[in-house]
Amino acid sequence: MKYKTIIYWSEEDSAYIAEVPELAGCMADGPTAREALHNVEQIAQEWIETALELGRPIPNPRGRLRYA
Repeated sequence: MKYKTIIYWSEEDSAYIAEVPELAGCMADGPTAREALHNVEQIAQEWIETALELGRPIPNPRGRLRYA
């Protein structure tokens, strides 16, 4: 996947959470970081397919953020 993904542990959910910040609301969870990543890749694909069907813009991946 070309979009930046953030993965973190959620104590509240007792699961790993994977988010794709560039795709609003695109996130998934899983019992392991690997499963959360796998799940969010599927959700991101569905997010993009739905946006295309609805004629909504799809943001270009910005890649790695750079800090000064």
